[in-house]
Amino acid sequence: MEKINSGGSSIRRRSLSISSHISHHTDNDDDAECESVSEAGDIGDRVTIRSCSFRLSFDNRSENEAVVVSNSEEHRLHPNSVRPLPPALTSEDTKHDPHKRLPVLLDYASFMIPLAVFGILGVFTRYLLQKLFGPGVAHVTSDQSILYVDLPSNMIGSFLMGWFGVVFKGDIINVSEHLAVAITTGYLGSLTTFSGWNQKMLELSVSGHWLFASLGFLVGIFLVGYSIIFGIETAKSFRGFLNRLNISSGKEGSKIFINCKVDSYRCQLIVMAISVVALGILWGVSGALVKAEFKNGGNVAQLWFACMVGPIGVWIRWFLARLNGRGLGKAGLFKWIPFGTLIANVSAACIMAALSTVKNAVNTRDCDTAVAGIQFGLMGCLSTVSTFAAEFNAMRESSRPMRAYAYAIITVFLSFSLGILIYCIPVWTKGLDIDT
Repeated sequence: MEKINSGGSSIRRRSLSISSHISHHTDNDDDAECESVSEAGDIGDRVTIRSCSFRLSFDNRSENEAVVVSNSEEHRLHPNSVRPLPPALTSEDTKHDPHKRLPVLLDYASFMIPLAVFGILGVFTRYLLQKLFGPGVAHVTSDQSILYVDLPSNMIGSFLMGWFGVVFKGDIINVSEHLAVAITTGYLGSLTTFSGWNQKMLELSVSGHWLFASLGFLVGIFLVGYSIIFGIETAKSFRGFLNRLNISSGKEGSKIFINCKVDSYRCQLIVMAISVVALGILWGVSGALVKAEFKNGGNVAQLWFACMVGPIGVWIRWFLARLNGRGLGKAGLFKWIPFGTLIANVSAACIMAALSTVKNAVNTRDCDTAVAGIQFGLMGCLSTVSTFAAEFNAMRESSRPMRAYAYAIITVFLSFSLGILIYCIPVWTKGLDIDT
């Protein structure tokens, strides 16, 4: 994650946004680009390390450039680069420092609690979009077509990732890093789901609709890929409109955010307290409704159970994202592959397939409610399409665009092939009844 120069003055890190192209194609530049591309969607809890030894710098000298100073040499990277801190403050200084950070454990909590709150909101939004575009209302999506039920949420989440996870993410971080993580990793990551997409294709396959399953993946990747591109382009146009109005300009970022920065110790505590209260209300309401509806089963009980367990999936995915940009082993092989996102998506798809097998084998109302809630909530939040789309788009715009398609093929192939072993083969061999 970090590169510490022997000169001892700077720490450099790629984080939180899609990188711009690196003009000098040396080995070090290629390695830096691989790392930046892999970290385009999320870097997980590594973002908390910045409070110990460095700070983020957003120097918008041009629209999407930043400068990292290292041993009197400037390296042009992407917007979210890092500059060295001035000498560390003493304990006496921190008493009078209005911008001091929370203690480490509280800082972690201040990330995880908003992640849970926004994750629950993402689950609820995904449910509403399923109902809105599904057979009950708009009749656009269904379980029996290549337009799977989670396609609208995956497209909308990817579109919004282009806005808040790419173009305006630096502005949001200038207000609060916690808010940026909550929106992108928490809300958009939970609004979109890869495991649900993979499971629907498995269910089509087990019924013999192999062509539909193949087209479902191809059409899904195409629509998700263009959703984030459309999001980025419209967000850039809106930023240009703000620039023409002189609302956003200069190295300090968007002027509309300058007075909204949450950087004081008191503000951070207030925001954390509000998040705790919000999470308590959401969990309390969900728990009460689950208790009232569980015996009756159905979609309502499954939804509220999903809201209760969804934050667990968000937290696991956030911790796994620390693997993005690190590669394999001490040598850091294949740094261009976001292993954190890959592991989250593949593991969630496999567990969801296993839970579907269990549900078909047990076939009771209580089991169906619990399993469906875990699938929709925990597994749906553990996997993500919005982050996958950000990484895919970053690779596609890098100096090696074919890596984007290799990454997509690896993700789909591992998830689908393992799903066949876990779900399809037991259904075929044991003759289980399936409810698609």
